[in-house]
Amino acid sequence: MRATRLATVALLLAGVAGAAEAQVAEKKGLTLDGARQVIAAATAYARTKAGTAVIAVVDEGGNLMALDRLDNTFAAGANISIGKARTAVLFKRPTKVFEDIIKNGRTSMVALNDFTPLQGGVPIAVDGQIVGGVGVSGAASAQEDEEVALAGANALATIKTSLGGTTPSETVHYFTRDQVAASFARGAVLLDGTGRSYMVHTSRRETPGQAEIHTRDTDIIYVIEGSATFVTGGTAVDTKTTAPDELRGSAIEGGETRRIAKGDVITVPAGTPHWFKDVKGPIAYYTVKVR
Repeated sequence: MRATRLATVALLLAGVAGAAEAQVAEKKGLTLDGARQVIAAATAYARTKAGTAVIAVVDEGGNLMALDRLDNTFAAGANISIGKARTAVLFKRPTKVFEDIIKNGRTSMVALNDFTPLQGGVPIAVDGQIVGGVGVSGAASAQEDEEVALAGANALATIKTSLGGTTPSETVHYFTRDQVAASFARGAVLLDGTGRSYMVHTSRRETPGQAEIHTRDTDIIYVIEGSATFVTGGTAVDTKTTAPDELRGSAIEGGETRRIAKGDVITVPAGTPHWFKDVKGPIAYYTVKVR
């Protein structure tokens, strides 16, 4: 009889546990690293346009996680961008939807509390789940506000690791020392970015180059041989677009100057001007480009 009662209790507990499990859904959440990825992508895009904007990122509940204000953007843009981000995530719609609704006559919507129906806010979604919102204010136009916000939101489309997911598997790539040496001898792309969010370059320089700005790529540079004077930040002079997401200039005004040499590693975030200003003999370095 005792064994029967124990078995009955076990079955009841199993049933309760199963019911509880059925009532709990697995949800993704936006991490601080994820929010910073959004800010970095949006900032890089904004710099290619008018160069002004305030970008705010909120979590699923509308709580502020990160904010970045580009130089010369008006001060009120901070509160406006936060309002746009909160509206987008709490209503799970781009804020342009509500601006259009009000423009078409439903003005009663402006009475809603904590509501910013201005174009420039979009939800951040990963695998169909809304995990946060990004709002932008202070760009050159309302349309550009939204474009900058979309650039930030889209940055998480393939970055699942920042949300606790798994990185998709891909083929292992192996290069022999002879292949690497041959690639360094001419300064070439060792692994291109086709189908992935990174590239590996075996880079080589013997003379100074142009100032560069990669609006989407972060460069991770590891010096193998040689040395150079390397400038980061500041303002690129006479910039021209040379390829999608790529700008070149004749030099950099301001910025920080370093002497980099064998064994050094330096990272250059997307949107940051950088320049090999002075090269003393050949310099060979790996460049890993991450998007």
